[in-house]
Amino acid sequence: HLCAGIVSSISNGLSEREANDALTAHVCKGPQQHEEVCLGLFTILLTEPPQAQRCYRDLTLVNRDGMNVVLMKINQILMEKFLKLQDVCRTQLVWLVRELVKSGVIGVDGVLMTLMKQIAGGDISSKNLWLAENVLEILVEQREWVLKSALLVAMSVYTYLRLIVDHGTPNLLPLRQKEVDFCIGLLRERFMDCFIIGRDLVRLLQNVARIPELEQLWRDLLHNPQTLSPQFTGLLQLLTSRTSRKFLACRLTPDMETKLLFMTSRVRFGQQKRYQDWFQRQYLSTAESQSLRCDLIRYICGVVHPSNEVLSSDILPRWAIIGWLLTTCTSNVAASNAKLALFYDWLFFNPEKDSIMNIEPAILVMHHSMKPHPAITATLLDFMCRIIPHFYPPLEVQVRQGVFNSLNFIMEKRVLAHLAPLFDNPKLDRELRSMLRERFPEFCSSPSHPTEVKMEESVPLEMDNHVLDKEDGCYDNTDATFSDDEEEVNNKGKKREFRFHPIKETYIDEPADIMPYIDQLDETLKEKVLQLQKLSDTETQCEVMQEIVDLILEEDFDSEQMSALASCLAELFKSHFRGDVLPEEITEESLEESVCKPVCLVFRNLCQMQEDNSGFSVLLDMLAELYQKQPKIGYHLLYYLKASKAAAGKMSLYESFAQATALGDLHTCLMMDMKACQEDDVRLLCYLTPSIYTEFPDETLRSGELLNMIVAVIDSTQLQELMCHVMMGNLVMFRKDSVLNILIQSLDWETFEQYSTWQLFLAHSIPLETIIPILQHLKYKEHPEALSCLLLQLRKEKPTEEMVKMVLSRPCHTEDQFTTSILRHWAAKHDDLLGEHIKALLIKNNNMPRKRQSLRSSSSKLAQLTLEQMLEHLDNLRLNLTNTKNNFFTQTPILQALQHVQASCDEAHKMRFSDLFALAEEYEDSTKPPKSRRKAPATSPRSRKGAAPPASNEEESASSSASEEEDSKPKAPKRKRKGSSAVGSDSD
Repeated sequence: HLCAGIVSSISNGLSEREANDALTAHVCKGPQQHEEVCLGLFTILLTEPPQAQRCYRDLTLVNRDGMNVVLMKINQILMEKFLKLQDVCRTQLVWLVRELVKSGVIGVDGVLMTLMKQIAGGDISSKNLWLAENVLEILVEQREWVLKSALLVAMSVYTYLRLIVDHGTPNLLPLRQKEVDFCIGLLRERFMDCFIIGRDLVRLLQNVARIPELEQLWRDLLHNPQTLSPQFTGLLQLLTSRTSRKFLACRLTPDMETKLLFMTSRVRFGQQKRYQDWFQRQYLSTAESQSLRCDLIRYICGVVHPSNEVLSSDILPRWAIIGWLLTTCTSNVAASNAKLALFYDWLFFNPEKDSIMNIEPAILVMHHSMKPHPAITATLLDFMCRIIPHFYPPLEVQVRQGVFNSLNFIMEKRVLAHLAPLFDNPKLDRELRSMLRERFPEFCSSPSHPTEVKMEESVPLEMDNHVLDKEDGCYDNTDATFSDDEEEVNNKGKKREFRFHPIKETYIDEPADIMPYIDQLDETLKEKVLQLQKLSDTETQCEVMQEIVDLILEEDFDSEQMSALASCLAELFKSHFRGDVLPEEITEESLEESVCKPVCLVFRNLCQMQEDNSGFSVLLDMLAELYQKQPKIGYHLLYYLKASKAAAGKMSLYESFAQATALGDLHTCLMMDMKACQEDDVRLLCYLTPSIYTEFPDETLRSGELLNMIVAVIDSTQLQELMCHVMMGNLVMFRKDSVLNILIQSLDWETFEQYSTWQLFLAHSIPLETIIPILQHLKYKEHPEALSCLLLQLRKEKPTEEMVKMVLSRPCHTEDQFTTSILRHWAAKHDDLLGEHIKALLIKNNNMPRKRQSLRSSSSKLAQLTLEQMLEHLDNLRLNLTNTKNNFFTQTPILQALQHVQASCDEAHKMRFSDLFALAEEYEDSTKPPKSRRKAPATSPRSRKGAAPPASNEEESASSSASEEEDSKPKAPKRKRKGSSAVGSDSD
């Protein structure tokens, strides 16, 4: 916009010719003025469509570098900002690319390929379809120009062959027809240009071969290869050609690619669920998006090749991401295609031309899934066996050799030392093991000591050497289709193994090595950085750092230097990111002193700027680059914003920083920074906690992620300090709308973590009724921590009907004393209240049809309240109160309710709960009015208690007595039932 303002000021009030002359004169002054005018015209062109034609004409007249400045800026926008463009700008950008193609500008083919990359696979939204159609129109209109570039021909065919799969619905058939015609034309006319795609061309053609026009091409490919090109000898020639990375990468948008690369380079194994969930929501949530899984798997196998340093760390391995993609697949066709994508490089693998990294993920998915998810391993092994004869029968020998070469190379490179534990594993069914022995006898002979194999520790090439204890819960996917309930229960909590932290290393101060980056800086900046390297005094370093910041903020600062400068600073300040940040004794002076470091100069300058200041975004970009090199910068910024007086009230600055990073998301960035802080400095984590929860409630209170980080590492003293913060009103860690969900999440945490969570919850003033539904999730053997905390809290409460309902809905187990314990306590302290609630619940459940009760209790995994359960719990309470002075079961409401239930229940229940119902029968036999019933036994509780059991043993005498008093007694039960029904009805 600054450049657009310059253009407007130069041409303002001038005629068209005078304006052109003025712009040309300005351009001739130097490179900076040339760039200003070109970018100014480019900006006006994007934002003001009526001016577009004129601006483009002016741009072609005044530019002096063959549009290079504009092409670079378009590429940058396409790679970094395209998703954020407004619709008008997006339309104008595509129009500009079309005009550049028409003009035959050198280098625009690269821009067009970048634009094609933005067409997402598995996405039939209107914006994506609009882009696909418009790019296709450019390619069709400028066909002669397209044919001049073999790479553009191949890239276009690869892109649109893939998109045809997504456009099969009736409303998209016109677009699909255009794509089919375009692809067939190029394949028949320029087949050898398309040949450079390699074996993945066959994979894409297989997916669309049933479309009539493409079916004929497919037949020619198989049976008449010479009709496509005299140089083409047949299918085998294409299948033995490896597909280049640039084709595999072109079907992922820049945003997808950034997120995947981030997961495989920054996310720790065991902590990937949040990122996978985000990716799933963003790109894999619709039915049509299932086709994207093949693109992702091919990209991971063929493009993402981590270094040995990453492979030997605890970074999320490739096989785990692929396992997640396979287990979350909801379509059989997509699942089959995904497996083919995973094994595709195996089929014609040649050790001399192909890479071990392309075949490694498949074997490791099978290997690591054997223990937690054997069904995944089984289905992949089965696919590997069956693909040999079925891929293409005339080439069965070659496919068998390719798979053999793959397995042989895997053992040769020590990805796995032996395949027998995988191929002949007892967890596989007999038929599959037999098929594996038949297909691969060479790899089924067990080693002398058949033990589970661990990865080799020293691998000369890029190998995955993750140890086997990472297997459990490896895909971190609760909806994995191949795992059963028993396995989930057995594996619960295993991921907590990653909670243990390594002993902190003793760092040796080595001199900062900035030589690889220093030469990329201009002379002035280079001089300052070298000066900074020589200094050891912090105060002087801060002065030089301020001078560097001033240089960055100058208008003529070349942003291309940003990455090199960030690398230099990260290297120079590495000692600042070691050791404790928080002073031992926290005072105003010590806090101010702790933030007087050179790196804090960048923070201070940001705090002093307004967000609309142009320098603000430049410094944010600087910090974002530094964050890439040194991830600890994130929590250091949070510390500065809390500790420094200069940053008072500026905590929101962190949000701007998070959006400027490659992550581009506040929640993700905040959680990563707090995790880094947790691993480096627990004291600092506790110090930051109140501010983080206060300033970012939407990011911290909606899930238990941050809470889990905190309770995983704090000790009892720090727990008590946090509870004090809560009670003083400085910290809110729970809110009503999400507390229940967080407490349910915590059930899988370690014992101390759970107790700490409950202590922090109880420090808040949240009514217990808010979280009482958690009782439905608690099992007495698996969740003793939550049950004990709830028990102690419930004893302080007066029972409500909802509380009593939840307590009674727990299944009856002889070892589970929770319900009996709390009922006994309430019976002693709040007998009237408990009696009324039990009466209401008994009558409600008794009036409900038995069939409906049965359906309700079986329709959900959560515990449901049934009449039988209530009677069981009441009978247990009766037995527990035997030989005590408690007169709970002499209350009128309880006896009325029991009488009501007895009158309508079946004989089996009458027999099973005869002792309980005997209390109601005795009440029924009494001639005293109901109101005096409660006080009568009060004077003689012992005689009351002693009378209860014999009542059940003298049914015959009771019935004969009833027949003698037939004038009054036979009618009494009917009246009682009517009365009870009425009560039940009112209660309902």
